[in-house]
Amino acid sequence: MFVYVQINVIQMRSNSHLDYIKIKENNNMTSNLLFAIASTELVVLFCALTFVIGVVGGVVAINIFNSKQILKSKGKATKIIEEAYAEAKAVKKESILECKEEAQRIKQDTDLEVKDRRLEIQRLEERLISREESLSKKDEALDKKMENIEHIKENLIEKEKHLEDAGEEIKQVKAQAVGELTKISGMTKEEAKQEIIKVCEDEAKLDAVKMMREIEEEARDTATKKAKEIISLAIQKCAADHTQEVTVSVVSIPSEDIKGRIIGREGRNIRAIEQATGVELIIDDTPDVITLSGFDPVRREVARIALEKLILDGRIHPARIEELVDKVQKDMETTIKETGENAAFNAGIHNLHPELIKVLGRLKYRTSYGQNCLNHSLEVSYLAGLMASELGVDVKLAKRAGLLHDIGKAVDHEFEGTHISIGVDLARKYKESDALINCIEAHHGGVECTCIEAVLIQAADAISSARPGARRETLENYIKRLQGLEALANGFKGVEKSYAIQAGREIRVIVKPDEINDNQAMFLAKELAKKIEEEMDYPGQIKVNVIREVRKTEIAK
Repeated sequence: MFVYVQINVIQMRSNSHLDYIKIKENNNMTSNLLFAIASTELVVLFCALTFVIGVVGGVVAINIFNSKQILKSKGKATKIIEEAYAEAKAVKKESILECKEEAQRIKQDTDLEVKDRRLEIQRLEERLISREESLSKKDEALDKKMENIEHIKENLIEKEKHLEDAGEEIKQVKAQAVGELTKISGMTKEEAKQEIIKVCEDEAKLDAVKMMREIEEEARDTATKKAKEIISLAIQKCAADHTQEVTVSVVSIPSEDIKGRIIGREGRNIRAIEQATGVELIIDDTPDVITLSGFDPVRREVARIALEKLILDGRIHPARIEELVDKVQKDMETTIKETGENAAFNAGIHNLHPELIKVLGRLKYRTSYGQNCLNHSLEVSYLAGLMASELGVDVKLAKRAGLLHDIGKAVDHEFEGTHISIGVDLARKYKESDALINCIEAHHGGVECTCIEAVLIQAADAISSARPGARRETLENYIKRLQGLEALANGFKGVEKSYAIQAGREIRVIVKPDEINDNQAMFLAKELAKKIEEEMDYPGQIKVNVIREVRKTEIAK
């Protein structure tokens, strides 16, 4: 700022000097002009003098004004310089004060840090001193222990020498004893060893059987009681209706005249019905009844509904048959979907794939041993959910797996393989969890259960299938199952007779007492139960009873 003011003052002085030079030059020009016109006219001279005086007065006034401006500019410049000096001095003073404060703060921080470091070093020194003291104490203790170990080592060496001497004596005595025992018993060393091993093996088996019996009794007292409570509670809370159906459906007709109209001219109507529905119509001498036969339950249901509507309508001809069957099939698809949705809603299952819901709805028209598969699946879902809640495991997974465990039965007539493999493929196709897939795959014991919910599905499936009235089987299959059960039991060594009782839910095996002892009878029961599980297919469970009876007869004379 000071430099800027000086430059302005110098510029102002330069401008005033130039003006002065110009005025001087003007004065010289005026004098020359006056001399030139002096000889002409006085009036002109007077005017010229007046003009010169005016010009000189103006020049003097300008010089005075410029001088005042220069003085004023110098005063301002001096004032600005003084203010700049004062401001610089104040800034310098403030900077010095700030630097002193900062230096004081840094010094305080440094003093605190040094103090902390000193304290830390002091603590470390104290810790090192205590460690040195403890290490010195440990060294003393180790020295003492080493001395004791040396004494013990010397004692052990002496004892080892005594033991070696005693071992030699024992070997000699053992050799003498073996020789004497061989002479007395008449058996070699190997024969005696085998005899002892056999005796030990028999004793071990007896001990194992006793221990196993104790463990089983203890487990039976606790586990069986708790399992019965859970299962009974689940059964008590479940009351599902079952519809028993077979592979035929029966349609009632109002009169015998309808049979002729259904057959049609040269059988064209009955051929149209069979071709449109894929179901065989059986029209025999049974009064007021037409039988529909077919393995596909959905097609059979479509044929039944279409035939009932044809009878009510009265117009029975091929075109009407095709039209009505097509309409019933569309209605059936809607009904199947609604049935699947209702089943999932009743079981409390959400987020099922739409196609899986349709397959689930088809179970309504599928039966197994006379038991409706959809009702059976719902019952298994309820039972598994109740047992899962009692055990504190995943209730949603148990109910979902129970509802879908027999899903393969809905389409097992359309694909190759068992209903289990078909169900597993469907579950994988529609992105179900691995745990649910294991529940489907293991519910008949085909694979090992990897989660507790799979075990619950097995139990719920057995409860739903084996309860009285749930299933029925033909007399021929019933007799075959009983004969196979008895033949399986008779195949074991030592079995005298076997009887299948309680509709095949219990088998009593009578063994020969001279060939089978009590412990072997226990093993036989376990082996027979295991073989039944592996080789037979049966609903529910089968109780195995092994009976060993000893009778002694004497005659008093």
